[in-house]
Amino acid sequence: MSRDRLQALREFFYGMTGYEFAQHAIEMRGALETLLILAMFGDVIGVPVLPPWYALRVLPHVAPQMHAWKRRVLREHELGSDPDTDLHGV
Repeated sequence: MSRDRLQALREFFYGMTGYEFAQHAIEMRGALETLLILAMFGDVIGVPVLPPWYALRVLPHVAPQMHAWKRRVLREHELGSDPDTDLHGV
């Protein structure tokens, strides 16, 4: 088999078996990051959280992501826009 065909076959099998797992892992990581940042820096968007000392230690690493995080958390969500809350045919 040529190298291109072998690569196409690998990508095909990855799409059949592993793609959904990889996408789910990426979504879970994003949700957990959002929750972690909310727990540590919720006061930025008005959630009353006492600032623990470790939040100040993490702040330099989180500061570049803060603007995108605020947009993601404060974005309006419509009922049914989240696939986790979908009724799936019920």
